Amino acid sequence: MHFSRLYPILDASCFARADAMFAAAEELAASGVTLLQYRNKSGNARQMLEQARELKRLVGGRMKLIMNDRADLCLAADFDGLHVGQDDLSPEAARRIIGAERWLGVSTHNREQLALAEKSSADYVAIGPVFATSSKLNPDLVVGLEGVRRARELTRKPLVAIGGITRLNARSVIEAGADALAVISDLIREPRKSAEEFLRILG
Repeated sequence: MHFSRLYPILDASCFARADAMFAAAEELAASGVTLLQYRNKSGNARQMLEQARELKRLVGGRMKLIMNDRADLCLAADFDGLHVGQDDLSPEAARRIIGAERWLGVSTHNREQLALAEKSSADYVAIGPVFATSSKLNPDLVVGLEGVRRARELTRKPLVAIGGITRLNARSVIEAGADALAVISDLIREPRKSAEEFLRILG
């Protein structure tokens, strides 16, 4: 499993209109990013499926596309993978739906969740929030760089750090042991230029 160091998350709530989100996806693809998660916590299933299919049409050949939460829509939109949180389907239930070929990621916030994720069939594990974040209504407790270091010790799976990550602190998170950085807010303005800067910083 080859992970790009930068793992952008396109959150529909960050864009006033869907076409702005699609434009951002195209800019990110043009920057050389090879992985993209689509997240929509407030849309209805039909709207989400339409948006997911449009993302697949626009950038599907250039990027691996990961659906947040919804295993059914992951299949319906023919995405490459699924990411589940602690309140969503269990990794095993998700795996039964999406099959063995698609990527499966799981969010964790503490040692217990990490231990369970490490034993699961998830392909990668996310840890966070590393720093305070504004992109979640009810964020979990901040784990800090120390939490990333502990997570690195507890899992052999690829480790994705998320939460408040910017170009200013990106390097420190990789040095703490993360394989990849999930970024939302710091890519919204000028997505291509921002992503290119991230990729330069991350080497």
